[in-house]
Amino acid sequence: MTPSERLDATFIALSDPTRRAILARLKDGDATVNELAAPFDISQPAVSKHLKILERAGLVTRTNVGTSRPVTIEAGPMREAADWLEKYRDFWEKSYQRLDALLEILQTPLNTDKPAKTKKQRTDDA
Repeated sequence: MTPSERLDATFIALSDPTRRAILARLKDGDATVNELAAPFDISQPAVSKHLKILERAGLVTRTNVGTSRPVTIEAGPMREAADWLEKYRDFWEKSYQRLDALLEILQTPLNTDKPAKTKKQRTDDA
């Protein structure tokens, strides 16, 4: 799989809230499919399908331990995705700095060298 394909697979896997919840559970330690399925209102086969997508992206692995096949989180692909996103941090920070500068200009009163006329002064001038 090319780096671009790995990144695509990672973002596809992370796009689903159930898969993100599975990963969140796995950061606390390995779990079986049944343990992962317990908190969800979906079937064990549906959880297995989510796990296959996570496996394809390299985000989880399964090992054989006796009759059990615990699922383990693999953080490498998430690190690659975070590194890719980090490349855009400078762009966003500069955009926010430009927005902050514009907001500061917009909040500065116009014609600050002249006092603003009050409603009474405008009535008296007429």
